[in-house]
Amino acid sequence: MLHKTLGIVFKTTSYSESSVVVQVFTEKFGLQSYLINGVKKPKAKISMNILQPLHLLEMVVYHKPSGNIQRVAEVRQQPVFMAIPYDIVKSSLVMFLNEVLYKAIRQQTADDVLFEFLFRAIEILDRMEGGVMNFHLYFLLRLTRFLGFYPDMTHAAGASYFDLTDGNFARQIPPHTSIIDQPLTDIWIKLMQSNFDNLHLLHISTTDRRIILAKILEYYRLHIESFGQIKSHLVLEEVLS
Repeated sequence: MLHKTLGIVFKTTSYSESSVVVQVFTEKFGLQSYLINGVKKPKAKISMNILQPLHLLEMVVYHKPSGNIQRVAEVRQQPVFMAIPYDIVKSSLVMFLNEVLYKAIRQQTADDVLFEFLFRAIEILDRMEGGVMNFHLYFLLRLTRFLGFYPDMTHAAGASYFDLTDGNFARQIPPHTSIIDQPLTDIWIKLMQSNFDNLHLLHISTTDRRIILAKILEYYRLHIESFGQIKSHLVLEEVLS
C-alpha cells in the first residue's frame, strides 16, 4: 500500500554499485530504511543530491509493518535548501546535528511532535541570518524535551549549579563532577529561555560556547544509553572559532 509522508534524511549507505539504503525519520512511521535503486546512475530518477544529511523530503512509500527495508515510489526535496549546502557554518552545523540525531533517535514508530520540531528547526536554520552560531546549543537543549530529559527549571532562579546527572538546578554543589557552574549556569538558563527568533541576542564567547557544547554532549551521554562519543563537533568547533 502506498503512503505519502514527509521525511528527514539521517544516513545514506551504499547497497550495490548503483543503489543505496537511506535511513529516514518519517512523519508517519518514525525511523525507516528505504532501498533506492539506480540512484547512482547518471540519469537517475532520484538524485543523490537530495539524500544528503537532514535534507527534507516529500515521499510516496510502500510500507510493510514487518519489513526491515522499505521501498519508495517517489521522493522529492521539499523545501529546497537555499543556504545550507552553500554556507560552511550551516553545513557544518547540519553534519554535527545529524550525527547527534542519528545516535539519539531510534524509534520506528510515529512521533508527530518530535518530527514537527525537527522539520521546522531545519527549515529555520536554512533561512536564519542572525544567531546561527548559537543554533546548535539551543536546538540540542530544546530537543531534550522530546527525548524525555528536559532540564527541570523549578529551582533555576538564583542557582549556582546545574546537575547533569539529575537534570536540575541547585544552589549547593552536587556530590559529583557532572555539573555546570557559574558563569556557565547563567548561559545555560538563558539558552533554555530563548527561542529561534532571538538567538542573535545571546553573546557567548567562543570558549564558553565550546564548554557548553561539551556539557550538553555529556548530558546526552548520561541520559541516552549507548549514545557514545560525537566526532563531528571537533570540525564544527574549528569552523565556529
